Amino acid sequence: MPDKSQSNQAVDKDILRAVLKSQYYAAATMLREAVERCPDDLWTTRAHPNQFWHVAYHTLFYMHLYLQPSEADFKPWEKHRPEYQYLGRQAPQIGDPYSKTDLMEYAALCISMIDPAVDRLDLDQPECGFWWYKMSKLEHQIVNIRHIQHHAAQLIDRLGAVGKGGFDWADGRTAD
Repeated sequence: MPDKSQSNQAVDKDILRAVLKSQYYAAATMLREAVERCPDDLWTTRAHPNQFWHVAYHTLFYMHLYLQPSEADFKPWEKHRPEYQYLGRQAPQIGDPYSKTDLMEYAALCISMIDPAVDRLDLDQPECGFWWYKMSKLEHQIVNIRHIQHHAAQLIDRLGAVGKGGFDWADGRTAD
C-alpha cells in the first residue's frame, strides 16, 4: 500500500505547479495586453525615467531568464541586445528601441514556455540557481511572478494616464 504522505506530496506538487502556471499566465497576459495597447507616442516618450518599451523588454527578459532552472541554462532571445535588460542605475545608453511587434513576439515566446518551464523546475531545490538571489527555487518563482505583475501594473498605469485604461483582470486560466 502506498505511503499516504508521499501520495499527498505528489498531489500538492501538481497543485502547486498548476497555481504557478496560472499566475504566470495571468501576469504575462496583462503585460502582453499593455504592450499591445500602447500608443506609438507613449512607446518611446521620455516622460518617465524608463521608456515604456524598455520596461516591457526588461520584464520579458527576466521572466524568460528566471523560468530557467539556472543561469547556466539560459539562452537569450535571438533578438536580445546586450545590456538592454537593465533599468535604473545599471541601464546602459540605449540605442534603438525594440518595436511593438518585436516585444509582442517575445511575449508570445515567454508565454509559450510557461508550462514546460514550470514542469521542469525542481521546486524543492533550496537554491534558486541564480547567485544574486539567496532563496529557494519555489520562492524565486513567486518573486518572478511578482516582478512581472509590478511592471505590468506600472505600464497599465501609464496607459490609464493617457486614457488607454480599462483593463480586465486576467484570471490566468489561459494565455489568450
